[in-house]
Amino acid sequence: MAPPPRPTPFRNGCRKGRAAPARFQDGRGGFVTSLPVGGSGAGTARRAAAPPWQRAGGGPGPRRRGMEPAGAPPPSCAPAREAEEPPGSPALPAERPRDGEPARKASEEAAAERSRGRGPAGRAARGGGRRGPEERGARAGRRPRVTVDSSKAKTSLEALKISLRQLRWREFPFGRRLPCDIYWHGVSFHDNYIFSGQVNKFPGMTEMVRKVTLSRAVRTMQDLFPVEYNFYPRSWILPEEFPLFVTEVRMMKESDPSWKPTFIVKPDGGCQGDGIYLIKDPNDVRLAGSVQSRPAVVQEYICKPLLVDKLKFDIRLYVLLKSLEPLEIYIAKDGLSRFCTEPYQEPTLKNLHQVFMHLTNYSLNIHSGNFIHSDNVNTGSKRTFSSILCRLSSRGADVKKVWSDIISLVIKTIIALTPELKVYYQSDIPAGKPGPTCFQILGFDILLMKNLKPMLLEVNANPSMRIEHEQELSPGVFENVPSPVDEEVKVAVIRDTLRLVDPQKKRRKDIQSQTSEHVSETREDLLDAGPADGPEYETSKSTEAGLPSLCLKQVFPKYAKQFNYLRLVDRVAALFIRFLGVKGTTKLGPTGFRTFIRNCKLSNSNFSMASVDILYIDITRRWNSMGIDHKESGMCLQAFVEAFFCLAQKKYKSLPLHEQVASLIDFCEYHLAALDEKRLLCGRGVVERRGAVVTCPTDGLEVTPALHAPLLNRTAAAGKFADCRSHRYPGAVSPGAGRD
Repeated sequence: MAPPPRPTPFRNGCRKGRAAPARFQDGRGGFVTSLPVGGSGAGTARRAAAPPWQRAGGGPGPRRRGMEPAGAPPPSCAPAREAEEPPGSPALPAERPRDGEPARKASEEAAAERSRGRGPAGRAARGGGRRGPEERGARAGRRPRVTVDSSKAKTSLEALKISLRQLRWREFPFGRRLPCDIYWHGVSFHDNYIFSGQVNKFPGMTEMVRKVTLSRAVRTMQDLFPVEYNFYPRSWILPEEFPLFVTEVRMMKESDPSWKPTFIVKPDGGCQGDGIYLIKDPNDVRLAGSVQSRPAVVQEYICKPLLVDKLKFDIRLYVLLKSLEPLEIYIAKDGLSRFCTEPYQEPTLKNLHQVFMHLTNYSLNIHSGNFIHSDNVNTGSKRTFSSILCRLSSRGADVKKVWSDIISLVIKTIIALTPELKVYYQSDIPAGKPGPTCFQILGFDILLMKNLKPMLLEVNANPSMRIEHEQELSPGVFENVPSPVDEEVKVAVIRDTLRLVDPQKKRRKDIQSQTSEHVSETREDLLDAGPADGPEYETSKSTEAGLPSLCLKQVFPKYAKQFNYLRLVDRVAALFIRFLGVKGTTKLGPTGFRTFIRNCKLSNSNFSMASVDILYIDITRRWNSMGIDHKESGMCLQAFVEAFFCLAQKKYKSLPLHEQVASLIDFCEYHLAALDEKRLLCGRGVVERRGAVVTCPTDGLEVTPALHAPLLNRTAAAGKFADCRSHRYPGAVSPGAGRD
């Protein structure tokens, strides 16, 4: 029998797009009214009230606004369920015909049940009923897709889109009202207000990798470990260190008359080669105007770089900082080599201004008439780093050592940056408050010297992820042309970064652990089910199976044992953060500094609290005069590190600086641990129960281990500290001896 005609949703002259209330027959002789009102309840009423042929087909229905971006395809609608039967309700057996009733009546009732979505066939069609463990495991494999907000992606949008298509994740190019799993920002952490999920920027990273801040951070590590951090050129910060720069250059020339250095001046906030120039004499620095208002860094120029085809080049390597605590670092197995466009000559007064010879910036050389766009990764003005390594290997170079040195450079640079990054992180995302987790792709610019030693030029917080370049068709007319070299490297970096931060990995592991027992018990049933049931269990792995192996290699914590001894400033930053007091701040006030001195027992007859105040005022005033973040008053982390070094030199005079700092850190951590244990014991009310804790039998004193475990731990820590000090520094005094 043909179905009755469908009721029209537009009645009584209503305008199109605003449906009037419609009354549908419910299959049992009654009528249900469907109201055009938003909300999940109205949607359920509409689905329940729809006629059987509309329920079966899953026809289009009204949708709440703003839930999906404009132009996105409508989500597939699951088959509707009866309003009075909750999902997952047990199946009711069909009634058998009574004696004497014709079989025709039973068949008609079964047909009616099927039309209403009841019975075994109807439940199978709409997915109702209780499922066995194997079916639950199969449905768990069909996980919802990861959602990515790309509304702030900017120039990395095209590479991101390709990566999301390869991963089969869901993109929201215009944002989304509901939270997304991942937010992809193009500039900084503050591109959007985010309270959950993951974001591809760390707060404070843009400030940390600026040329002045990076130079200060590396210089601090050079003071502690000069040999380990010799991969960064000697640097001076302008304008405050200009007199020091002039004096040191004059002294070095007097000690070595044959030394004829060249210096490169880089503006602090410059990018894409803007404002960079070379000088031979310190007096040629352009101090008038721009440098006074715009700080800069002057570095010793590397005059003997490695050349390929007589051209100077640098390397852009992509590094993923996946986590700050614990520290987790990945390095891309391939990068980009960016070439100058004029044959290199050592700098002279005549060629100092030839930027196409000395500066490797892509944004500068692309304007040269000699720039070569090539689809081949082995030729052109932009090539893959792997092609350079293959060429070096053919010449007999030790490529493995080059990679090992580059990995060491990257890890040491990140170790220098993380202390202040943690201060910024706790300021924007205080502990205990809701907030996103962060990761970030950094661009390391590295120059290989003639002896294949890598030198760090700079670190980019927002490396370009464009996979096309502009080509001039006619004067003033440009066209975006795909760049195969960029696409090969950058798409792989973004795609595999997303794979590493996949938020559903943990959920998938939990589901697999829950269903592993059920799947093992029903293995025979799954084999008997045939190949039709197989793909459901492979849905969660199908995306990974079709992708190449990861292009990102973990280097930390893989090599943590070799580099953990360098993380002294990281431990100093932990002390700084502990005494900040107010959450959300990045500066330490005078009260917090005095509390630090008092709790760590650093004041004595030779170093009174008045001396503490003078030290705080002098160092804080000097750092504030350098223009370091005047928004807050107080002592920044760099100033605290300087004060900490002064205290270490006063307390341990006969040791090298890094041993002095390490000794003072151990001393402070010991006293703070003892203070924490004392507060813990007081919180447990040990003082009131002291009489019940200790008993004195005839054979000696017995202490209850459960209550005095912290005290025992403190004693063990003190012994361990004393052993370490005596082993490392013979003749040193233990913390409890009151050494000045």
